[in-house]
Amino acid sequence: MQNTYVIVLVTTASKQEAENIAQRLLKERLIACANITGPVSSLFHWAGKLEKAGEYLIFMKSRKDLFEKLAETVKALHSYEVPEIIALPIVEGSKAYLDWLDSCLAESKKS
Repeated sequence: MQNTYVIVLVTTASKQEAENIAQRLLKERLIACANITGPVSSLFHWAGKLEKAGEYLIFMKSRKDLFEKLAETVKALHSYEVPEIIALPIVEGSKAYLDWLDSCLAESKKS
């Protein structure tokens, strides 16, 4: 694969927050697609305690070179003090899908 494609995962407190984040990232062409699922049950450590919360999970398709700007945008829009923003590599994909993904995303910044 010529470009490094990623799936970015972000959890949110509500479906509306997930949709707002996804719509902004789509508008800025930082993601090609978003899938929102939930509510999911999340269990985690926070402020020295074990917590449980119902959250919504966004799966977003993008490229690694767009991750920094994508993460900055999510942080600016997100209600959490420390939002989950993680990227997983896409190791394989059909050429047609990856070509479509590229056609939806912002151009790479060439140095």
